[in-house]
Amino acid sequence: MRRIVVAIMAKAPQAGEVKTRLCPPLSAMDAAELYRCFLLDKIEQVRMLKEASPAIAYTPAEGKGFFERVAPGFVLVPQHGPDLGARLANNFDQLLARGYTGVLAIDSDTPTLPTHFLEQALDLIATPEIGLVLGPSDDGGYYLIGLRKLHRELFEEMAWSTAQVMPETIRRAEAMGLKVATLPLWFDVDTPDDLERLKVSLRSAEGEAARHTRGFFKERAE
Repeated sequence: MRRIVVAIMAKAPQAGEVKTRLCPPLSAMDAAELYRCFLLDKIEQVRMLKEASPAIAYTPAEGKGFFERVAPGFVLVPQHGPDLGARLANNFDQLLARGYTGVLAIDSDTPTLPTHFLEQALDLIATPEIGLVLGPSDDGGYYLIGLRKLHRELFEEMAWSTAQVMPETIRRAEAMGLKVATLPLWFDVDTPDDLERLKVSLRSAEGEAARHTRGFFKERAE
């Protein structure tokens, strides 16, 4: 039986510390509450994946109690490192050391991401000839990265938060001889324009997907 873990990269939802690029139009308190809803929706989505163990890579260290409350049963690992690349690499290292045969690291700000994208990623990371799985974001980054072995070169000296992240990651992987599999394109929510796009996406999302995020907007529309 394959042992794959899906780890949400997450921050504790503290006002002024998360989704600051959404302020304005949101207040710092509302931005933190919206991000909390993103987290709750992502936790529910990952819990639905029957073929994987659920985990959260959290920051800051004092946020552990929050995640223990909202995600009982999830493996919790602290994020360590001076930048996103170091934190991702260290999270892969921690989880692979626990005996998982594959690790998928996913973001926490794609509340309408279709669940079948994650199911597809689980199948791909279990395929022996595939060395790297990527879920591309339309801003040039990625919402998911999956590995069965840690390759720190994929994370070091990367121009994070730029349109070069995805193509540079693929270039490095291919130079190392890794076969890369990509998922469908999606978007994350970072800017006011993304916020409007999210509202449209919620209207077309399947069933009760992203119910906490839906509730956030419904409360403020009443």
